[in-house]
Amino acid sequence: MSVRVRYFAAAAEAAGTDAEDRAEPSLTALREAVVADHPALGEILDRCAVLVDGTRHDDDVPLAGVTHVDVLPPFAGG
Repeated sequence: MSVRVRYFAAAAEAAGTDAEDRAEPSLTALREAVVADHPALGEILDRCAVLVDGTRHDDDVPLAGVTHVDVLPPFAGG
């Protein structure tokens, strides 16, 4: 099982990439793993919207069958 994680704006800068494939079984495990692999994400991940196949999730959800997770930091502007 592989999930494509896409990082946008400041999250991409913190991760040092705009996307990567991950194999964690749940959103909580994914959050912990990406911070372990990209420590700078730890500074912003709590403020980011996390979309699992297009639906925002703040709690843990299983990632089985999920194709992508998007990490979107807050955007400024109007």
